[in-house]
Amino acid sequence: MLRLNFRALLTAVVLAAVVTGAFQSAPVHAAKAGVVTLTFTQEPDSLNPMYTTNYFSGLAYSLYLAPAWAYDEKLNLVPRLAKEIPTAANGGVSADGKVITVKLRDDAKWSDGEAITADDFVFTAAMYADKKNSPLGRTPYDSVTVEAKDKTTVVATFKEPYAPWPALLFTGGILPAHILKPIYDKDGTLDKADYNTMPTVASGPFKLKEYQKGQFLIFERNDTYFGAKAKLDQILIKIIADDAAQVAAIKSGDTDFGIFLAGADAADVQKSAPVEVLTVASGYNEGWFFNLNSEGGHPAVRDVKVRQALNKAIDRAELTKALFNDLQKPAVSYWDPTPYQDVSLAVPQYDPEGAKKLLDDAGWKAGTDGIREKDGVKLKLRYATNTRDVRKDAQLIIQGQLKKIGVDVELINYPNQQFLASYEKEGPVARGKFDIAQWSSSTNFPDPNTSRFRSDQIPTAANNFSGANWSHLSDPALDKLFDQQRSTVDAAARTKIFNQISKLMTDNVYWLPLWQDPDIWSVAKRVTGVKLSGVAPFWNANEWEAK
Repeated sequence: MLRLNFRALLTAVVLAAVVTGAFQSAPVHAAKAGVVTLTFTQEPDSLNPMYTTNYFSGLAYSLYLAPAWAYDEKLNLVPRLAKEIPTAANGGVSADGKVITVKLRDDAKWSDGEAITADDFVFTAAMYADKKNSPLGRTPYDSVTVEAKDKTTVVATFKEPYAPWPALLFTGGILPAHILKPIYDKDGTLDKADYNTMPTVASGPFKLKEYQKGQFLIFERNDTYFGAKAKLDQILIKIIADDAAQVAAIKSGDTDFGIFLAGADAADVQKSAPVEVLTVASGYNEGWFFNLNSEGGHPAVRDVKVRQALNKAIDRAELTKALFNDLQKPAVSYWDPTPYQDVSLAVPQYDPEGAKKLLDDAGWKAGTDGIREKDGVKLKLRYATNTRDVRKDAQLIIQGQLKKIGVDVELINYPNQQFLASYEKEGPVARGKFDIAQWSSSTNFPDPNTSRFRSDQIPTAANNFSGANWSHLSDPALDKLFDQQRSTVDAAARTKIFNQISKLMTDNVYWLPLWQDPDIWSVAKRVTGVKLSGVAPFWNANEWEAK
């Protein structure tokens, strides 16, 4: 296994020796017919899609919670709770593009036997939009009116044409009104509902049977599922320490899926385990988000010249060579590699001398210890990420590169489950406990829309601290462009707008690119029927089989 230094190698050896002990409290089902085992290196922070942007949470709740439609492995929309995908031809999309009419299946039921109806869709939209709740984002439910025409017809009306509706409207999973409305009526919010971490009813092919925090989740077949019944009896998800533990589990046969693998780890397991390695485009790119909040972030990162200097100080060629042996590429923009990427942009050039000049021009002069300072303030930045090995390794490399230009960083590694938690759950990034925060993020892939950089998504008391613009970025020109692209349905015209967005974000270094981060999986050869999607990886989990 290729790593930057012996720390990770030693960790892998130790974890391989203790992995059985680490899993003693979890059921052992690996290599059992009818059961598939997965390993999560991050524990879900919520199983309610309203309250999470955690990748692993999304995988887990997609097993039990059905959307209106999903994207298959070829990025085609396929109906789920909807009978068909709304189009202009079938009357599902109005001539002016403002009204989306969804015809629902009439045979869909929750696992307790209650019918899934248009009322569940209306309730879901209302809970996202309600200011008494604190979801991580309200898009698109803050700009649409959702009504039940009858039990199997949902009508969503936008004020103007809304291009990203296929990727955002009713795609996160529909909530059970008959379970959650009484809780909302009693408490005035869903923020504290037990259902968020222990859902009692399901609409997907599986339902949650047992959840031991920090240890495992067991999903079993949902026999009331409206589609083809799951071929598996169970899916066991084990919560493990880190990437090295996952690699050890793949090699020992203690897991059937390797999830979110680093490129070097994927090459390693492919040589030493009976697995197939799959690379799936998902729109994810690794990069930096800056804390631009004047009340919490370091004043230096609010200066565009400082951000430009940091961008020039990172040697991405060295970084991707050391971390991935060049198996993953440096990123250019937030939209790599999609049809909306601005192809005129290039990988930021490594230019430490240029970085020093920018810092000099910004008034940050080298002190006696070599670290720059201005007005008595040291240029020492809180560089935060989670505990994933590849990110800790990246921190060490970049720390050395920044030291060469006189910038010091404090390396902070928050627990995986907590790192991207919501403001309400005291997530450190949401609460501004960083100057630079690094993680892999995506658009509403395959749609290029994102709300992360919109000023109306800054968590404030006025919006009950909802929204995932944790950078507190506020740029009226950027907001205007994001507004324009949402109502532009012509793909070519929309691409031009995104090129303008990319140029503006690149010039101002509102987001600093590091590397392209496609989803890399390993799947045990005993598991068949797997068709991974970059949008909804487990969209066909009901078709999986295990010998």
